[in-house]
Order: sequence, then C-alpha cells, then structure tokens
Amino acid sequence: MAQSVIMPRQGQSVESCIITTWHKKVGDPVNEGDLLFSYETDKSAFDEPSPATGTVLAQLAAEADVVPCLEVVCITGQAGEHIDALVKKDAPAAEEAKPAEAAEEAKPAEAAPTADAPKCEGGRVKISPRAKNLALKTGADLAAATPTGPNGRLIERDVQAVLDKGCTVTTAAVEAFLRGEVIAKAEAPAADPIAAAAPAAPAAPAAAEAEYEEAPLTNVRRTIARSMHASLSEMAQLTLNTTFDATDLLAYREKLKASAEALGIGKITLNDMVLWAASRILPKYPDINANLVDDKMRRFRHANIGMAVDTDRGLLVPVIAHADEMSLAELAAATKVAAAKARDAKLLPDEMKGGSFTVSNLGSLGIESFTPVINPPQTAILGVCTTTTRLRADGTTYQAMGLSLTFDHRAVDGAPAARFLHELAAALENFSVLLAK
Repeated sequence: MAQSVIMPRQGQSVESCIITTWHKKVGDPVNEGDLLFSYETDKSAFDEPSPATGTVLAQLAAEADVVPCLEVVCITGQAGEHIDALVKKDAPAAEEAKPAEAAEEAKPAEAAPTADAPKCEGGRVKISPRAKNLALKTGADLAAATPTGPNGRLIERDVQAVLDKGCTVTTAAVEAFLRGEVIAKAEAPAADPIAAAAPAAPAAPAAAEAEYEEAPLTNVRRTIARSMHASLSEMAQLTLNTTFDATDLLAYREKLKASAEALGIGKITLNDMVLWAASRILPKYPDINANLVDDKMRRFRHANIGMAVDTDRGLLVPVIAHADEMSLAELAAATKVAAAKARDAKLLPDEMKGGSFTVSNLGSLGIESFTPVINPPQTAILGVCTTTTRLRADGTTYQAMGLSLTFDHRAVDGAPAARFLHELAAALENFSVLLAK
C-alpha cells in the first residue's frame, strides 16, 4: 500500500530542513531500511531510510529545497499504484509540477519554448525553487532572464544563463522582482555609435584551465557566518590574556595516562581538565555563566559548557549540560560522546542549545594566543592555548599554558572578567588541590 514519507522533526526548535541528496529516484525499487534521501538542519545532517519495501512512486521536493518538518517528501508503494489521492492531500499545487519541471530542465535549452519575460502568477513571478535559491544567492537579474520552463516558469538554467552574461543586481532588487514589483524585462543599453564603428577587438584565447572554482556555502557554513557576524557586530567584545604554570596540570595528566586503564576510567585530556576546572569556577560568576537576551540577563544555575569541535562540515558546539555536577571522569566521557556525534554529523539541534559558556581549544595546533569570538547569546568564551617554555626567577624552566577570555562588555565589566580568569588560572595551576575540594 502506498504511503507518504515525511520530513522528520529533529528537535523542537527545528521548523524545516534542506534536502541535500536523493539516493533514489522515481521508479527505483527500495528495500526497507534503504536510504531514500539525506537532509540537514542548520548544524546537523541526517539520512532517511525507507519505511517499507517497494518502489519510489513520487518525489515532492528536489535537492536544495527547504521542506517544512512533517511535510511529505516522497511516496513509496507498489509499482503501478494510484497515488493521486496522496499527492492531492499532502502536496501543494506548486509541488505537483516539480516532476514535470525536472523533466523540462533535463531537456536541451534549444528545445525549450521561449518567452519574452517571466510570467507572473498571483502577482508573483513564476519560478522554480532551485532557480529562486540560485538567484537570491548570486544576485542574478531576473528581469533579464528568458523563461524556458513550462508555462513561462523560470528554471535554474535560465538564471544561470543570466549569470553567464554578467547581469547581476542587489539582493533587494531580486526580492522585489520575486514579489512582482518589477516584471518588465530589463532593456538593453543603447548602442554606442562610436563603439559600433570601431573595429572589433580580437577574441581573447580561451583559458586552458579556470583559475578558481566557486561553490555555494553549505547550510552549516551559512549558519556559522550569520552567528559570527551577529556576534562581532552586536557585541562589545574585549579579550584578556594570561598564562599559568602548567607543571601540576601536566604531571596529573601523566599520572592519568599511566593508570587510567588500571583504574577503569577512560582517556582524560587536558581539554577535559580545563572544562572541569571552568565548571567549578563559573557558578561564582553569574554574569559570565549567562546569556544576554535582548535587555535581560539569563543567569544559569549550572555550568552548561559548550565545547567547540572542529569537523569536516564546520565548527560545531555541543553543550555539556550541568558540567558542574559531573566528576572529571564523567565529564571526560561526556565530551568524547559529544565530539564523536559532532564529527559524525549526528548531533541533534537541541544538543547545541542552552549553553551558558563556551571553551575553544587551539592548543594542539600550537597557537600561543588568540581572540575567540563569543557564541551568541552567551556573554563570554574561553580560548585555551598551547604550552610554552618559560624561565623562573631562580633560573629553572617550566611549561606555561595560555588562556584567552573574550567577554561582552555590555554584560560584564573588565574587573570581574579579570577576576574570573585569574581564579581559573590559579585553579589550573593547582589542579591536584582543586580535586580535593
């Protein structure tokens, strides 16, 4: 029996997802558990398996389409089944035309009918979702486009043809055109009689190889870009730097490495130790263990520490909730699970929300000092740096580790931020004593 496959809701805060890849096409047989399509939220990627054995009877969305959660994406069933009732019930009229549009786009451009200007429907320009996304990303001048899709619809190749001619406008102009505020085709500039009389310049030789390639930003990268731009443009950020004697910290780390297996505990890294120390200090500084939302301070009762994780898809920040209630071994185990899920693109959106503070560690890359950017709406972020060799007054050397604290001066003044950083450095410098508290 034919059945609809809907876009899952991955977390209460997720309203829609983007289809990234179709693994099956209409007419393909599928077994239960076979991948139908892949999709992603702002920061996570997922695969959707087939709920039953059968055939893909219809696809109601294309790659790069934004699909609201719980909306039908495709229909599976037995070959030859009638699905008109499901399509009419679950798919809007615009989506029913997608299979025909996809077939139309597959035809050579020369065979497609042409029109003088994009047609409007209900005051809006008729345009496919893929063509619309491309135009908004690139600023293509849609007024200069010739629609070749069915019934005068602009499709992706029409927008690409405009870009190939170098016809671009502002994003605002594209949005206005899509609303139907501008529907006339752009007029070609009047011919310059002097230029017309001049001999034609010799054609430039074709380049053997392009000097660069262009690729659209991924959804994750766009989300990071928006967040970082908002952070730097809306906050009054200031960074304090310090170092501490890491002799005790490094010695305790070596003891753990030597006896962890015998004690039945997992691997504990320097980053775990910094996170654990920060979780003990943060509750004493409520304005640093906080979010600034509009004109209100949201001070957390527990240390919900975000951990910056470098992944192939971009920087992700899973949150270790109630880190202040965990032992060092429990915290280390939690960070391993969170980091693995981030790198495998298995983090749920809700697992990256609710952070009160973030730690970003570049020490393994040899960075001695840096300016971490606050993760909105948090009020501070700690940067952990590499160790360097320093000289004591008595002529002996030691390993010093650097810490960089960026804070939002709208929410936190310099003195309390400095006190927090000083206390954290002292706690790390005497880590074995901190464990006894």
